[in-house]
Amino acid sequence: MLFHLLYYFSKTFSVLNVTRYITFRAIVGLLTALFISFLLSPWFIRKLKDHQIGQQVRDCGPKSHFSKAGTPTMGGGLILFAVLLSALCWMDWTNLYLWYAFAITFGFGLIGFCDDYLKVSKKNSKGLPGKLKLFLEFFVAVAICTTHYILTNDSGDVLVPFLKDAVIPLGWGIIFLHVFVIVGAANAVNLTDGLDGLAIGPVMTTAGCLLVLSYVTGHIEFSGYLNYPYVRGTGELSIFAGCLVGAGMGFLWYNTYPAQVFMGDVGSLPLGGALGTIAVFTKHEILLAIIGGIFVIEAVSVITQVASFKLTGQRIFKMAPIHHHFELKGWPEPRVIVRFWIVSVILALIGLISLKLR
Repeated sequence: MLFHLLYYFSKTFSVLNVTRYITFRAIVGLLTALFISFLLSPWFIRKLKDHQIGQQVRDCGPKSHFSKAGTPTMGGGLILFAVLLSALCWMDWTNLYLWYAFAITFGFGLIGFCDDYLKVSKKNSKGLPGKLKLFLEFFVAVAICTTHYILTNDSGDVLVPFLKDAVIPLGWGIIFLHVFVIVGAANAVNLTDGLDGLAIGPVMTTAGCLLVLSYVTGHIEFSGYLNYPYVRGTGELSIFAGCLVGAGMGFLWYNTYPAQVFMGDVGSLPLGGALGTIAVFTKHEILLAIIGGIFVIEAVSVITQVASFKLTGQRIFKMAPIHHHFELKGWPEPRVIVRFWIVSVILALIGLISLKLR
């Protein structure tokens, strides 16, 4: 929108030539999303309070969370608005990757909204039935990933990080991997969203890392120098990643401990889906498991807890997801949050090292 308008006038005003550069648009996209999220949050929080849209706390959760009942939730709706509007302002509308990311993010956001709405309207923590929720997520992901595979004639190769010229040829089977990564990332972020600011921190570090990786993948000279596969057009996804970082920063100002607003599924599902989308279309499917390792740990903790209890009747953790385990061990909530953020930054840096270890 703004990109096309300003680029049109660059013929008259040469200073506007700067809008041609992805690096410039990634930065202004980040700042645009930041300002939208930061400036509108107080108004948005007031509206949530006026409509009594408050958090429903599970009875089986930690007792320290009972006091959070009634805190405004569905704040992720503003994150979603900030990301999508900023992306539309600064990304190239002729680039298919914009519309892939837009569709996944909006679609998962709509699913999350329905889930949150049912929780708020029925005054319980159940929301959409789990099977229906997963079906809708898979439906959206399959539609987009299949479309991408057909339109781009994807080779189906999966890049193995840290190993030179190592790929796994999947052919059309890569559609299933992409769908699994996108849906898995969405639900892993959703599971992580259990403490004040816990999820949005790793979302920002992961998105920041993907910003760099997508720029390299979409730049023919940089990708060649670093021995990365060049994927034409994916550089635009670095702008989308920047918008995720900016919107997350604005939201974190109000979501940090003690939170004035919670993200809700309307935020966690589309944010995770967006991260998965950027990763799969830039050929970083496996690397996402490293840079987004916090989300993997949270998801695995739930899976192993459930499996262990069903098979042996014993629980591995005091409570899952694992952040509740550390709470019940006596860690104050801020300590859990900050330490998880630190681990997230470390994992993101390890992911960036892969640029030189090929």
